[in-house]
Amino acid sequence: MSKILIRGARILGGEPQDVLIDGETVAEVGTGIEAPDGATVVEAAGQILLPGLVDLHTHLREPGREDSETVLTGTKAAAAGGFTAVHAMANTFPVADTAGVVEQVWRLGKESGYCDVQPVGAVTVGLEGKKLAELGAMHDSAAGVKVFSDDGKCVDDAVIMRRALEYVKAFDGVVAQHAQEPRLTEGAQMNEGIVSAELGLGGWPAVAEESIIARDVLLAAHVGSRVHICHLSTAGSVEIVRWAKSKGWNVTAEVTPHHLLLTDELVRTYNPVYKVNPPLRTEADVMALREALADGTIDCVATDHAPHPHEDKDCEWAAAAMGMVGLETALSVVQQTMVDTGLLDWAGVADRMSFRPAVIGRLEGHGRPVSAGEPANLTLVDPAYRGAVDPAGFASRSRNTPYEGRELPGRVTHTFLRGRATVVDGKLA
Repeated sequence: MSKILIRGARILGGEPQDVLIDGETVAEVGTGIEAPDGATVVEAAGQILLPGLVDLHTHLREPGREDSETVLTGTKAAAAGGFTAVHAMANTFPVADTAGVVEQVWRLGKESGYCDVQPVGAVTVGLEGKKLAELGAMHDSAAGVKVFSDDGKCVDDAVIMRRALEYVKAFDGVVAQHAQEPRLTEGAQMNEGIVSAELGLGGWPAVAEESIIARDVLLAAHVGSRVHICHLSTAGSVEIVRWAKSKGWNVTAEVTPHHLLLTDELVRTYNPVYKVNPPLRTEADVMALREALADGTIDCVATDHAPHPHEDKDCEWAAAAMGMVGLETALSVVQQTMVDTGLLDWAGVADRMSFRPAVIGRLEGHGRPVSAGEPANLTLVDPAYRGAVDPAGFASRSRNTPYEGRELPGRVTHTFLRGRATVVDGKLA
């Protein structure tokens, strides 16, 4: 069993301490710990030590779209970004709507070895919104699915959504909703507002998101179940979730890094790298999302890592696919928007990017304190680093990042999955 001594790291941004890893667990935390014989020593002065990050919303594309990403390349990207666990969305080909497909994704994750992969099961057969998928069978499978989502599409039928919420209560599952009223977004290309009017692009109104969220928090309260709102993006959505939580209802929500930083003004470039679902919103929305993440109304940050091959993005705006890669830049964007602005400290980052997503996904062994006896799922970050984003160096198979050339703070130097280094000195192990 290998031993690793992390020396002088600031756990959750606190005072410098040493952390001794023995095998798969944290053996000791303190100051002046002596390195055991044969131990690897990581000098971490000035660096922040966090629990391994957990992403509730990742698209790994396998099976079916291995030209965009595979479980192996996606988990390499996750490790490079400081993640030790990701939830793999169900919109694959075939759709992950049966025990067989979710088990396939789960086993591919086991084989990759770079981070744990927890499959998300589809809510409806084929993501078609007409018939419930095999929720119980997916939960009872080796993959042990607890999160279900038709992400990429909205479960817009209220009766189907109610049935799904009732069904998952049997095993403490959660339905994660992609909130998008389809009739209100037909032909939509970007956020509905001043910019869309000036550019002549079809508008995507905030109410298309907010109306579904309002319906679903009411449904979750009515049946006493858990609902999670994917990639919340508007100030109005924040207010609905805040109201639902004030009622004591079991509602959680996530925000993506790109919705914390980017606005619809970027669409004026007509660069399809900024085309995403839900769309980039206004500066006022961005500020509301940051405040909501800071005060806990929004529970967590989730990447919505959505890789696409070059040809799906290097085309005219209307024909381009929606989505951005995000695993390898997520922590840097959160540092810039939340830590460097004083809205969150590093303990808050650990809460929003590790502790809470692990609880929402009921993911054991992740989102745990950095203390003796806990699994050694850890991430070391150099917060003083500054550098321009170069997608050529990404571990992801795709390069559709909105941050190319943009200077972002912070760099993941080491990631440990159950005591085994997956990233060392900023490079994949």
